[in-house]
Amino acid sequence: MKILMVCLGNICRSPLAEGILRHKIEREGLNWTVGSAGTNGLHDDEPPHRLSQKVAGLNGISICDQRSRRFKADDILIYDRIFAMAGDVIDEMKWIAGKKYDPSKVDLLMNLIHPGKNYDVPDPWYGGEAGYHEVYRMIDQACEKLVAHQNAGAQKTRT
Repeated sequence: MKILMVCLGNICRSPLAEGILRHKIEREGLNWTVGSAGTNGLHDDEPPHRLSQKVAGLNGISICDQRSRRFKADDILIYDRIFAMAGDVIDEMKWIAGKKYDPSKVDLLMNLIHPGKNYDVPDPWYGGEAGYHEVYRMIDQACEKLVAHQNAGAQKTRT
């Protein structure tokens, strides 16, 4: 499975989501690929925000090698699932993807743990370090649910 995590600038939330999910899929031995992108392209080819890197590192995950990139229309065709960090991100993805947009592939990340509630992962850019820890916690819970759901489905097919 190919999964893409998308936020606004691809330097705070989606790099954390990519790193957290990558860590979990490696732990579980899943044959998934995960990437991240941003809808605005303002930080193209920049590393994740220093506080995203710090919080990830405090949790045993390195995201320092990631580089931001802009979400492209063809991402809809390349990835099996695309998780947005916020509703306005989905709106931008629809605009960028145009006719290629496929709503069956796209969802808000927080719907994994709060189905149908359409909660956003807040953008920690506008606050201090505590916001990055809270965002990490939220993303970690959602990614854990995604991996657990996949593992539960795999066990059902084996029995």
